[in-house]
Amino acid sequence: MNAVDLIIAKRDGHELGGEQIDWFISGITAGRIPAEQAAALLMAIVWRGMTGRELAAWTAAMIGSGHRLDLSSLERPTVDKHSTGGVGDKVSLVLCPLMAACGAAVPQLSGRGLGHTGGTLDKMEAISGWRAELNHEQFLAQLHEVGAVITAATADLVPADRILYALRDVTGTVASIPLIAASIMSKKIAEGTSGLVLDVKFGSGAFLPDPAEGEMLARTMVELGRSHGVDTVALITDMDQPLGRTAGNALEVTEAVETLAGGGPADLVEVTLALAQEMISLADLDTDPTEVLASGRAMDTWQAMVTAQGGNPEAPLPIAPVVDHWKSPTGGVIDRIDALAVGVAAWRLGAGRVHKEDGVSAVAGVRLRRVCGDRVAAGEVIAELHTDNPSRLAAAHEALSSALTISETTPSRRQLVTARIV
Repeated sequence: MNAVDLIIAKRDGHELGGEQIDWFISGITAGRIPAEQAAALLMAIVWRGMTGRELAAWTAAMIGSGHRLDLSSLERPTVDKHSTGGVGDKVSLVLCPLMAACGAAVPQLSGRGLGHTGGTLDKMEAISGWRAELNHEQFLAQLHEVGAVITAATADLVPADRILYALRDVTGTVASIPLIAASIMSKKIAEGTSGLVLDVKFGSGAFLPDPAEGEMLARTMVELGRSHGVDTVALITDMDQPLGRTAGNALEVTEAVETLAGGGPADLVEVTLALAQEMISLADLDTDPTEVLASGRAMDTWQAMVTAQGGNPEAPLPIAPVVDHWKSPTGGVIDRIDALAVGVAAWRLGAGRVHKEDGVSAVAGVRLRRVCGDRVAAGEVIAELHTDNPSRLAAAHEALSSALTISETTPSRRQLVTARIV
């Protein structure tokens, strides 16, 4: 075989066979196929798509490119959650300890933020001493002892995805439903969980703004999970406006801890509990996550989870030395705060990165003082802009310049969970 034949076949709309896909994935993992040929095939896939057989073979080959975790020694049922990402999405920080407190084992392999969407590992690293890197033995030990772990994937877990994602990031080939589905599901299947709940977001702050595209991605991932023996369910959720009142690393940790303590914004609690109910069902547990969250048991698990990874849950989180204000230009009722604009503002303040190797600021971000449905006066503060670099403020204000929609009537209540895919 040779890469040019595969590129031409896919360019012309032909289906690639399983042996061809295995050859390509093993070749890219071993470094035998140059980046320009891999990028050409990725672009052909973006344009031509993949059949169900191609996608199944591609995902299986990616899983087979590395190590697959074995969680069979755990006494608890295993179940995980994955979000396609959004602005202010700190659900994992609440959901992982909550589900462990309900009796499940949650083996969450997480990533870092890129662009306007935050990364779970970046948020957790705002906690003093917390470390993202665990080896397999530490990973399993924490699942046995605590019931929940949030960590980075090890280098031997789906190495093909690490190589292909880096190529996709710099060649304009990220936005492909089959490639997105294979990237997400290969890692989730390889982590060894028995059940998986997907939070697939749509709206301006989501990776796929169109609800129809989000539903298509959800169906594709659910089918992939089930075909590989992972009981998978997806919820379609709204990301047209930020989730909760914060976007930024330490700010979001603070809000997650408030939620674990029984408070937190209503929208964050609603989405978290909707996902928790699905995970409870997949894990076949007879527990009410609403009661567990209210009882404080999830907070105990959070503290144990943070401590197990070297963090100090009692240490104060870092605070921005510079806080500016974004004010309403007119009076009325807030009809909408655009999630993408808030995410971009947080990114420009230092909370996000342009390239994967970039650093991020733990303190940067946006805290909303007012949200959709609130009545405001002209000149009233809508949000705080937090940063450690005042030169970033102008760009953040520019991002927010058209983010606010004011009307004279109270908007109808948003439906946060719009569909369930099984």
